[in-house]
Amino acid sequence: MEPDLSRYQLEGDNSMYRLPSGLVAPVVTRGGSENPDTANSGGAIRISGVSIQHTPATKLWFGKVTNEPGYRSVTHHHGEAETGGYVLSGRARIYFGEKFEDYVDMEEGDWVFVPPFMPHIECNLDRNKSLTWMTTRTPENIVVNLDDVPDEDLRDWLTR
Repeated sequence: MEPDLSRYQLEGDNSMYRLPSGLVAPVVTRGGSENPDTANSGGAIRISGVSIQHTPATKLWFGKVTNEPGYRSVTHHHGEAETGGYVLSGRARIYFGEKFEDYVDMEEGDWVFVPPFMPHIECNLDRNKSLTWMTTRTPENIVVNLDDVPDEDLRDWLTR
């Protein structure tokens, strides 16, 4: 039996998302076929599952970021993009603030919001296990790498 769609009102025009067939439909990126052609910060390996590079999305980047054991990113920010993250596995730290003197720690199941234009450093606290994040940005995956700071200048990094 067909569902009754008469109670749903279309508010707006989604025709810009039509596929070549003319149909407006969900677009699935199958596991293993994500787009690896995305900006990175040193060893933060980002792959996109939903992005302008391979879906009709124009205002969203959604992907997975993997950090090797003991890894920390170079100093960077994400321009105008609002960033949301979810720690899928591992333990994370984000340094921020004046001279990167402040930080927040996260573990599996934690969520984080990083405001636009906020310089920060993403870290994998574990020296033996990878860290995996699910990350989303609007409008897309903007990565602006900045002059890096030495490990010694990051409070509690060397002694973690």
